[in-house]
Amino acid sequence: MHRLLILIMISCSSLASADELRWGFASADGMPYVDVREQQLHGGFIYELGQRVSQQLGYQAAFVETPNKRIDEYMQRGRIHVICNNTPQWIDNPERYHWSAPLYSEEDVLLVHRQQAPINSLQDLYGKNLGTQLGYVYNSTLMDAFATQRINRKNLRDHTVGFNLLRKQRLDAIIGMRRTLRFQMNKQANAPLRINTWVIERYDMHCTYSPQLPVSAERLDKILLQLRDQGLIKQLLNDS
Repeated sequence: MHRLLILIMISCSSLASADELRWGFASADGMPYVDVREQQLHGGFIYELGQRVSQQLGYQAAFVETPNKRIDEYMQRGRIHVICNNTPQWIDNPERYHWSAPLYSEEDVLLVHRQQAPINSLQDLYGKNLGTQLGYVYNSTLMDAFATQRINRKNLRDHTVGFNLLRKQRLDAIIGMRRTLRFQMNKQANAPLRINTWVIERYDMHCTYSPQLPVSAERLDKILLQLRDQGLIKQLLNDS
């Protein structure tokens, strides 16, 4: 009887796991994309999107923190089924994966101290200390400047650390996604910082699907496209 109960419990656990659609997220993306507390996702765009899409597909949404360097591993193993806020240039061998249509766009921009002269080109960054996200892949010219040490890359644990270093002018600039930097600036309106006007790169954002995706890619494509075309993705981004 005891053995039978264990088998039933294992069977139920497997069924529960099979009914999950697992969404990867990166804590470093920050709001409005992810609201992470104690390593758990509690809100933000990825949370709202994952809940809405999973419900339409008849699955429970589960959210798994996914370091940038582990995306391939987690996708191949099926530890995550979907990761959004992604673009092919950030992934090794992106052709291995199914990508959604472009869902929204983002920009890499710089956050600088108000006393910093405007930065209008890559050459203006030469010799400077630039705060970056650990494991992030930026555009090829910037990555080349890091590799040749024309720009000093300083990886940051989180936005709070970067903002404090920038206030003290121990960094010359921080590179980040415009929405994330704008959200942080709205919370710290009195900080002696500003978003630089030069746009380093614009890119489209997609969702990437694991080969272990438990539904057809076509079904997921259709739902995401409907949300985009109905303006709901834009609404979720603005509301997060």
